[in-house]
Amino acid sequence: MKTYFVAEHAAHAPPYEFFRGERVSAFEKPERLDHVLAALRQAGHPLHAPHTDSAAVLAQVHTPRYLHFLQSAWAQWLAVDAANAQATPFPSVWATRGLRSDVVPTNFIAQLGLFSFDNGTPMSAGTWGVTKASADCAASAAADLLSGTERQVFCATRPPGHHAGADFMGGYCFLNNAAVAAQALRHGGAQRVAVLDVDYHHGNGTQSIFYERADVLVVNLHADPRTDYPFFLGHADETGAGPGLGFNLNVPLPQGTDGATWLAALDVACQRVVAHTADALVLSLGLDTFEGDPISHFGLKRADYARLGQRVAALGLPTATVLEGGYAAAELGHNAVAVLAGLANA
Repeated sequence: MKTYFVAEHAAHAPPYEFFRGERVSAFEKPERLDHVLAALRQAGHPLHAPHTDSAAVLAQVHTPRYLHFLQSAWAQWLAVDAANAQATPFPSVWATRGLRSDVVPTNFIAQLGLFSFDNGTPMSAGTWGVTKASADCAASAAADLLSGTERQVFCATRPPGHHAGADFMGGYCFLNNAAVAAQALRHGGAQRVAVLDVDYHHGNGTQSIFYERADVLVVNLHADPRTDYPFFLGHADETGAGPGLGFNLNVPLPQGTDGATWLAALDVACQRVVAHTADALVLSLGLDTFEGDPISHFGLKRADYARLGQRVAALGLPTATVLEGGYAAAELGHNAVAVLAGLANA
């Protein structure tokens, strides 16, 4: 299976975040992908640099003002104070209900709040370069599927992307790689695309980007948003709007869900993908469903990930798999390889 990666991914390395009110070492860290890349190499998966510029597709997925903010954010942070080179920016004010979001403030901290929905998405000097290169990987995967040179492509990238919306970041996510892959597939000629998100946390950004579209089905299998992040999206009654009505499916599950129950729910999700008669599939592969994940509460084991890969492969669709969450870093690579083995061997 062809695999794309970002060699310079460690350039995005915020040292800390805030978790339950406490300053802690960042869960989304370079070691996550280092473990994945090591496991891929051990399993004999060749690693490739991206070959396709995602800029045109990014402009179709994200708004111009948001892309400008991301590209300029670190320079703006340094312009506030040169000493900020050793600090991490976090928002402290948000444009919530009753406040205006149509005017971009000149104050950088206010911009952080305008373009984010949480304070859990720290930046560093290399954030834009790494996230853009990750989006290039997603665009490259789509190009390979469209050309017919590959049937299965894996994007071993970080940071994740599925919480990023058209004009906001959150949940460690800045650019929505799954949406980039789906939009690139549509732009390249695929008439109907499905996105299957299996991360523990609901892919609110992907849902919001495609919520009013019938050409991209979005299916999320995730923790109940009444108890788990991102909290304010991911309920079962969210089925799409306008032309997209009926083209969004959420399957929320309670904390403590075990592998057998989760795989049964996966089958429901896959049946909906089949009904969509998609030309191609984007798999948002979150591995924070693992029983040892430090910030999640499902009970999947490594063998369950092989079954996940087999079930998705049984759909018979050209598939771009994009790495999302998963914070049991030492196990992440083994779990990812198990999914890929299932995808390849079904």
